[in-house]
Amino acid sequence: MAIGWVLDTNVVLYLLGGRLREPLGAGPCYVSIITELELLSYPEITSAEERYIRSFLDDVSVMDLGPEICRSTINIRRTHNLKLPDAVICATALALNATLLTNDKKLAALSELSVSPVLLR
Repeated sequence: MAIGWVLDTNVVLYLLGGRLREPLGAGPCYVSIITELELLSYPEITSAEERYIRSFLDDVSVMDLGPEICRSTINIRRTHNLKLPDAVICATALALNATLLTNDKKLAALSELSVSPVLLR
């Protein structure tokens, strides 16, 4: 059974934009360091948006790239031909034994992951 949630970058954007139909489930929430980088590296991000994102990141656990996540990323990328950021996010969910929340159909198709889509307004 999966413990907690890893939020794909698209889900974080939906959450911060108020587009989720239902709140996130109970349990700890994690994001990959990749998600943090993606969220904060938009060229046109405003100071207010950056503060909002950083506040959100303070409330979740941001997972760095440890050896287990690196090994899993390599395996996932080789096996499923995913883009590197997507493979890191999937490997993070696997390493944590967490459910990946995503609306990315390619990621949802990975049989070794526990994946759950989110409903949008």
